Amino acid sequence: MATLAAPACATAPASTQSGLWSWIATTDHKRIGTLYLWTALAFFLIGGLEAALIRTQLARPNMGFVSAETYNQLFTMHGTTMVFLAVMPLSAAFFNYLIPLQIGARDVAFPRLNAFSYWVYLLGGIFITLPILFQVAPDGGWFGYAPLTTNQFSSGPNIDFWVIGLQILGVSSLAAAFNFITTIINLRAPGMTLMRMPMFTWMSFVVQFLLILAFPPITVALVFLLMDRFFGTTFYAIAQGADPLLWQHLFWVFGHPEVYILILPAFGLVSEVLPTFSKKPLFGYNVMVYSGIMIGFLGFGVWAHHMFAVGMGAVADSIFSLMTMLIAIPTGVKIFNWIATMWAGEVRFTVPMKFAIALIAMFTIGGISGVMHSSPPADLQQTDSYFVVAHFHYVLFGGSIMGIFAGIYHYYPKITGRFLNERLGNVHFWLNFIGMNLTFFPMHFSGLLGMPRRIYTYDAGQGWDLFNLLATYGTYLLVIATAVFVWNFVRSRTRGAIAGGDPWGAATLEWSIPSPPPEYNFAQIPTVTSRYPLWDLKDPSWHEGEDSHGDTGTPGPSPLREETETHTAKALGIPMPYPTAKPAFAALGLVVMFSGLLFLRNDLFAVAMTVTLGGAAMLIGGLYAWLTSPLE
Repeated sequence: MATLAAPACATAPASTQSGLWSWIATTDHKRIGTLYLWTALAFFLIGGLEAALIRTQLARPNMGFVSAETYNQLFTMHGTTMVFLAVMPLSAAFFNYLIPLQIGARDVAFPRLNAFSYWVYLLGGIFITLPILFQVAPDGGWFGYAPLTTNQFSSGPNIDFWVIGLQILGVSSLAAAFNFITTIINLRAPGMTLMRMPMFTWMSFVVQFLLILAFPPITVALVFLLMDRFFGTTFYAIAQGADPLLWQHLFWVFGHPEVYILILPAFGLVSEVLPTFSKKPLFGYNVMVYSGIMIGFLGFGVWAHHMFAVGMGAVADSIFSLMTMLIAIPTGVKIFNWIATMWAGEVRFTVPMKFAIALIAMFTIGGISGVMHSSPPADLQQTDSYFVVAHFHYVLFGGSIMGIFAGIYHYYPKITGRFLNERLGNVHFWLNFIGMNLTFFPMHFSGLLGMPRRIYTYDAGQGWDLFNLLATYGTYLLVIATAVFVWNFVRSRTRGAIAGGDPWGAATLEWSIPSPPPEYNFAQIPTVTSRYPLWDLKDPSWHEGEDSHGDTGTPGPSPLREETETHTAKALGIPMPYPTAKPAFAALGLVVMFSGLLFLRNDLFAVAMTVTLGGAAMLIGGLYAWLTSPLE
């Protein structure tokens, strides 16, 4: 149950601001979420193009479509782009847009820090991507194994862009994580206890802690590598006594929790979609929350299963093998609870529902092949083979991307006030589903036949030819599917059918307000007494015989009403954050400051100092102006 006094008109302007400058200066969480969405989709297209070029090179034996050096750059940038510039920021788009709406808040705790996080991401993404146009893009793999990425083996500027770019992007992720933790803890509406929060907010909450705990190890690893490359230290110099496994341990302490940073938001989105289109509460809500927390906790104890081939010894192998098996339990709980949610429900097979069901199926395949790698003897045979490539693409594409598409189709009406075209959506889904399986399923077989990862070309007659050709055809199908999605996404922005405040008949607070939401979100902060407030208000008897929602009380009459008049925050007397470009200026200063290091490559010490100090002055000046100016 809830008391909701927000205007509930069918449509309302998201903001009174307009023009390019309003987007640069915005501190509205919804606009920042929209910026994240458009930017991350652009990087997703770039990463997909890189994948298409890679698969074209591998379509047939002894292809010469691209050079070996270009292939290494494409290979490195595809992984880096998809992980750091596409999937993570697509999740951040939903963090920004949905979390305040789902918890009944008017904005995030630190609106300017939120804007700073976006601009650091955008500028950092440009910094790390632009070099590919000049054939100096990072070329050491998205995992950047040292000492192969030290000056001894990678003497050009390529790895410099990767090392510095990831440090910049890390600042963005950490700033966002602290902001959302503070928002969720402090800005929940009255009555919105932790165990009444929507599942997407819960999974996002877990992810923010993973970000804060996982990024320090890779930050240390990157600082060591940066010091080795620019200042002559020997953290990764094997001849000077360095441990060749130091980088791997530091990287994978980050790298495996990163998998859950990528997948848990998709789990949260699917946990919103399935109850809505099954017309049932999420089965086992409490267990779903605890399993998400357990995944986050256990995720820090499995990193060395990436290193079974390095000779850690029987004790270490056994511990990490056991932990890898254990983490499958809370993941399996989620899968069975999703299925139970649909069981005997009033299932509507809309496009978001199809993507949600596809996540369950595809992630199950990826999870099963992942559990196979918990056995060190099996892993020794499969590691660095295309079997592993198939495994993690079923997890990240079949899991994260399918879940994100489910979220986009589900929340597009809330963000824009219009529906995506259902017919085009179905075409996109089936092309995407078939193309994904045609691309990645054959890789299981080529991997079991011995095809190694990270190879530029291969000879005929090894049994890989057909599987590589099928994978390439599947990639082309994914390109077509993505083109259909882009056309639908752009076209529907102005030509889609008008959506009301709650077009799907959903249950959570974000659907109680207009689509798109007004700048202030809620005219009056709601009081929440139920996990599914809109369902309780629409039909007080809907949960008769149900105890899965775990709440008590008697719902009162619904105060929801249709209003034709739209309001501004000023007219309603609601204080809102003041728009300012100072966070963007500070972000530019941060990127310029880091960029100065590049000039040390050619012994341009004076230029390096000038650029670095100039960037530092911009950063400090921007922060000072930002922190001393009024908030409202």
